[in-house]
Amino acid sequence: MDISHWISHWADWDGKRVAVRFADEEISYAALDARVQRLAAMLADDLDVGPGDRVAHLGYNSADLLALLFACGRIGAVLVPLNWRLAAPEHAWILENCSPRALLVEPAFFDHVDTIRDAIAPTVLVGYDAAEAAGWQDYAGLCAAAAPRPTRPPAGPDDAVLLVYTSGTTGRPKGTVLTQRALLYNAVNATAAFDLTSADHVLTVLPMFHVGGMNIHTTPAIHAGATVTILSRFDPAETLAEIASGRPSLFLAVPAVIAALSGQPDWASADLSSLRAVGVGSSTVPEALLRVWLDRGIPATQVYGLTESCPVAICLPIADAARKLGSTGKPALHCAARIVDADGADVAAGARGEILLKGGNLFREYWGNPEATAAAFSDGWFHTGDIGHVDDDGYVFIDDRKKDVIISGGENIYPAELENVLADCDEIAEFAVVGRPDRRWGEIPVACVVRQAGSDLSGDDVLALFQDRIARYKHPRQVLFMADLPRNAMGKVLKFELRERLERTAEQGL
Repeated sequence: MDISHWISHWADWDGKRVAVRFADEEISYAALDARVQRLAAMLADDLDVGPGDRVAHLGYNSADLLALLFACGRIGAVLVPLNWRLAAPEHAWILENCSPRALLVEPAFFDHVDTIRDAIAPTVLVGYDAAEAAGWQDYAGLCAAAAPRPTRPPAGPDDAVLLVYTSGTTGRPKGTVLTQRALLYNAVNATAAFDLTSADHVLTVLPMFHVGGMNIHTTPAIHAGATVTILSRFDPAETLAEIASGRPSLFLAVPAVIAALSGQPDWASADLSSLRAVGVGSSTVPEALLRVWLDRGIPATQVYGLTESCPVAICLPIADAARKLGSTGKPALHCAARIVDADGADVAAGARGEILLKGGNLFREYWGNPEATAAAFSDGWFHTGDIGHVDDDGYVFIDDRKKDVIISGGENIYPAELENVLADCDEIAEFAVVGRPDRRWGEIPVACVVRQAGSDLSGDDVLALFQDRIARYKHPRQVLFMADLPRNAMGKVLKFELRERLERTAEQGL
């Protein structure tokens, strides 16, 4: 049984119920089921997509993107949702790495994809609203001509269905392979954590190319037979208006989204009365941003997880939102967690250690990277690389990130990727990139640079190095020139000292 059965089940039980609201369209479960069946037939018959083949998507949030996931699930194909914020060379690398059979693209990105056509051939290019675009197959026309048919052989729970690329610690992203079983267990985890039922109405504004936007509320809501309203992109004013008019019961945010919403002039008078809870997806969340919701009488509960955990792994019960403020909660229904020391032994309450996870929601492998896959597990436990502790009641708190990932506005930024750019500059003798606390974004990347002797390199010169090399959201927001970098006896840069220095300057308003 594949994940498209979720939709078929609710279409059979209550087909008129609204499944998805997007733009000016309301799509019932019966209509969504028909759309998924037709799209699956189009992929299989017209684009020759078979079991295991990859289908990439480049575009904003949409009902079509959600339908595409379930259509891929129906025929055993694998959806690769691309981060639309990436630069063309980054997209080219990902597409060459996963070799999709087809790439579905929104019109806003036609010109972008045209610049990398040669690199991604022979991938079939399908454009939404592409009837007049040269070299593109038209999505609407293909779907209209497709004839739904039974899927033989049917896809199963162990088949891969989602391939999500995460920023790599070595400067290249890793493709995380999630199976249909993982999405099912994740949906059950989220349902239990948020008391999700068919009576709920979820508002999705976070990008669905992330497992957070796709899988914390959105796909679990479909599994539960609830309604999902999708906004193509996050806009604070539009989001507040949608909450007031659409009256969702559940909403998911990251720190940057909360800061933007609470900074709106009409925040204090905004009608939030329909919300029974807000999920906050991020490793660490400033308590002040959680209190923004609590002060309005709305429980704000943290969700901890990674791309590799689909991501729902540890969740704070809604009833404990105020009592355990700052905690990310307890392991989800179908996910076990341990906190261990360097020798792999469980640590006592209050002691810090690395968080390990085990459960049906975990990823199967890193795409084409068996070495990284093997290194990520020991005795069936996945090493998250995150440092945390539990209190005497067993509630988990996240303390640090072992892998030095910077989370800015809900986006993961890995220093190694930025440091690769700095390494190409002859006027830079030493460099390191670390995160600095930021009220709006949670963190921002800062380039710590030691000039070569005689160089008059400026901060603007350093920032210019990143132009057209990597996505703009990854660019350093600040350059700190130093005489030297703190290092240990082995010559390794002590990034925690750099972070402490930046934290002090941030507190001083410098």
